[in-house]
Amino acid sequence: MTVDLSAPGTGLLDLPIADPATGRATARIMSVGTAVTDQSYSQQELLDIFDITDPKVRSVFLNSAIERRFLTVPPRDADGAVRPEAQGELLAKHKRLALDMGARAVRACLERAGLDLADIDYLCCTTTTGFLTPGLSAHLIREMGILPSTSRVDVVGMGCNAGLNALNATSGWAVANPGKVAVMLCVEACSAAYVIDGTMRTAVVNSLFGDGAAAIALTADLADAAYRDLGGIPSERGGPRILGFASHLITDAIGAMRYDWDDEQGKFSFYLDPHVPYVVGAHAERVVDHLLADAGLRRSGIAHWLVHSGGKKVIDAVRVNLRLTRHDVRHTTGVLRDYGNLSSGSFLFSYERLLQEGTVRRGDHGVLMTMGPGSTIETALVQW
Repeated sequence: MTVDLSAPGTGLLDLPIADPATGRATARIMSVGTAVTDQSYSQQELLDIFDITDPKVRSVFLNSAIERRFLTVPPRDADGAVRPEAQGELLAKHKRLALDMGARAVRACLERAGLDLADIDYLCCTTTTGFLTPGLSAHLIREMGILPSTSRVDVVGMGCNAGLNALNATSGWAVANPGKVAVMLCVEACSAAYVIDGTMRTAVVNSLFGDGAAAIALTADLADAAYRDLGGIPSERGGPRILGFASHLITDAIGAMRYDWDDEQGKFSFYLDPHVPYVVGAHAERVVDHLLADAGLRRSGIAHWLVHSGGKKVIDAVRVNLRLTRHDVRHTTGVLRDYGNLSSGSFLFSYERLLQEGTVRRGDHGVLMTMGPGSTIETALVQW
């Protein structure tokens, strides 16, 4: 069988840009947009709001390396005390906050790329803090006025690592559909996943997470003039190409991060094993070195590290095991300080800060890294 390369959709200029090192087609990140809820609180303010007096719990909050978090606190009863929320109320809160933050993050992302809602061809939504059927993608398409013909997928329940799982799928769709626009949205209403019971188990979770959403637009560009004579590296108008992914599931730690049903509270309760930082840190080298080996790179050749803001101990464990400097993880620690752990979208808040910093140069390589339930480490390699 022969193919007519002059026919529309089959010409050489209709093919997506390939990675010159591997010959594989690649997608690139066009833009990013973020959003948070209306109100932020210091850790001390949250201790006062929830009337937490236990010295051990207070220490967890005040030694978290977090200064402020965006949260939607529960309503108060007639006596002014915070009123516990039933699981149904939490699910309703998740839907309300996710739709609001998600829509604002998508619009910010599109505006930066010079795109409109009608330009979205594929929408992937990632969340762990609530459950919806139909999924968040369907609700956003209806509420925002995105074209009903838009392809969509929802990634639910994968946790803090899910942003890179979803990015893998979304970039694959973009490569399979060159010239079309794929949007990936991570939206986590962590306020809708809290249990307030005074135990140390929930104190760790309650001291850490915040509300936030982040969206990125991807495309696999056609081989047009903007890419000629650039060695496959995008022009200034483009973002980084996604060169590859590597994953590692730590099967022995499958229960280290999980949701459990709490019969006494009548709601789901998230659990974090205190050994999580050490487990993740001990396996970080293996997955990162695998990612870089596939591209013929060393860690010393990576200019930018965008690591999930999982918590002070998690960040320190990853930094020490990968032999990174504090400067390497400055955006990771900055996001933790200003927002707390934003779950699946944390690494995109760091990515946004890197772009705002203006230090990226053409040809720079970057590593994106997320960690979450499984226990799982996900990584991606990008190049500007």
